[in-house]
Amino acid sequence: MIERRPTRQIHVGSVPVGGGAQVTVQSMTTTKTADVDGTLAQVYALTGAGADIVRITCNDVDAAQGLAEIVPRSPVPIVADVHFQYKLALAALEAGVHALRLNPGNIRNEAHIKEVARAAGERGVPIRIGVNGGSLDKDLLAKYGSAVPAALVESAETEIHYLEDVGFYDIKISVKHSHVPSMVESYRLLSQRVEYPLHLGVTEAGPPPGGLIKSVAGIATLLLEGIGDTIRFSLTADPVEEAKAGRQLLEYLGLRERAGLDLIACPSCGRAEVDVIEVVKEAQRRLEEADLPIQVAVMGCVVNGPGEAREADIGIAAGRGKGHLFIKGNVVRVVPEAEMVDALLDEARKLVEEGVEARLAAADGVAEQLAAEAAEEILQIQGDVNHTEERRARVAEVAKSSP
Repeated sequence: MIERRPTRQIHVGSVPVGGGAQVTVQSMTTTKTADVDGTLAQVYALTGAGADIVRITCNDVDAAQGLAEIVPRSPVPIVADVHFQYKLALAALEAGVHALRLNPGNIRNEAHIKEVARAAGERGVPIRIGVNGGSLDKDLLAKYGSAVPAALVESAETEIHYLEDVGFYDIKISVKHSHVPSMVESYRLLSQRVEYPLHLGVTEAGPPPGGLIKSVAGIATLLLEGIGDTIRFSLTADPVEEAKAGRQLLEYLGLRERAGLDLIACPSCGRAEVDVIEVVKEAQRRLEEADLPIQVAVMGCVVNGPGEAREADIGIAAGRGKGHLFIKGNVVRVVPEAEMVDALLDEARKLVEEGVEARLAAADGVAEQLAAEAAEEILQIQGDVNHTEERRARVAEVAKSSP
């Protein structure tokens, strides 16, 4: 169980952030904000993919006016992303946004920042201090020589003081960096110095798969340490992929309840009787289309498959032209190989509707016996490809011969 770092709680619209609330997923639209219908379509797509909060750029007057139409029609809270022009932050507040993101690297005038804070405070709208290694204040770059963690944290703390000076405390903070170790160290340092909720992300992570790997490396490291209250994958890709990845990461870490498919599969080996990769691709496509919130295992071998994947809600293992369908490690049906994925999808739907106990009770009475016979047949034909008994004997011999 992950022990979360205690933080203050703020509310982005109806969504609580920090203070023990569940970790939330954010993403950002890539449309022109002035294109109201196009932007709303993307907001709905992001929401469907798992985003709890969506950020939208407010980079000109047309964008601010677009926000005035988007916000009341959005299914989730909207954060206005503002750079350079503090008056656009004021315009976004007038448009009714649920939060602001300000970059202290390019909105630097103290009086302007405090004016925005006062206006946000009057409306009960929180502000994210969005420090970014790639757009750090030039004075801090001169002081530290580069965007090191201490520089990012100092930038955040300076901005915090500006907001607190006018009695504004509805704050969350990010200190993003494109270099994963620097990003991790920046958040660790910041978490020791403030009690405000933290928004995690590796900035400019790039396209998948590299961008996904970098994002997971940084974000998961911190979440496992209890650091982080809301996250965003910054990918050079369809933002729907960001929301999906963020949601999946939280589910895999046990920080959110499973809302979608969790597909596990063996890497295949010499014992496999089917093309595991192709079966997995087909199963994943069809199960995702069915939108079933369960853990499914696809195993290439009936000898070890059901046992190795017994914690999965449901799974299928191949063996000698047949598919052995199992629920929680118990084989419930044996079907022809060509019908493996069809049977898996059919049983998965019934499992979601009826529950594990009901499906186990409805199992084919001879399925377990047929599966055991098939496993034994494969062992007789293929032999013990892992040479288990020989290896166990050698291990015991070495252990006994030690002085």
